[in-house]
Amino acid sequence: QVDVTAMAWLFGYVDVTDSTFIAAVLSIAFNPLFWNVVARWEHKTRALSRVFGSPRAACYCLGAVILMLNCVRSHCFTEAMKSQPKLEGLDCHWAYYSGLAILAVGTLFVISSFLALGFTGTFLGDYFGILMEAKVTSFPFSVLDNPMYWGSTAVYLGWSLM
Repeated sequence: QVDVTAMAWLFGYVDVTDSTFIAAVLSIAFNPLFWNVVARWEHKTRALSRVFGSPRAACYCLGAVILMLNCVRSHCFTEAMKSQPKLEGLDCHWAYYSGLAILAVGTLFVISSFLALGFTGTFLGDYFGILMEAKVTSFPFSVLDNPMYWGSTAVYLGWSLM
């Protein structure tokens, strides 16, 4: 027999039927699926490079689309957070400032990753044949294997706590 009390407690704080929650979940799942499918398709066919006239132009256009999708995802996430019930224990100064600190560390990892990789390194340039001269080993890659992913996760965790 399964004890469902923890799940029942969780569902008391998460309204999975809320349209903003559903939109956030769908956008969170869609974004990496979209950019990985498009990048792999480009790698196999070079279709975007032909349409845009060069691999660099195609990569910049895909990067712009990814940035727009990330704005949509962040908006959906924010709206979902505003519409969900709030855990009483997190309605205090320490939770807010802890969330702010986690968000700041996450932002540091995301921005420093972007600066270390550049636009094409961040936005799948390798699938377009735009390769870096050497593996990036400087900060934040000297601290974490996937600082962009960990940083993004930290940003959303901090945002949730706040």
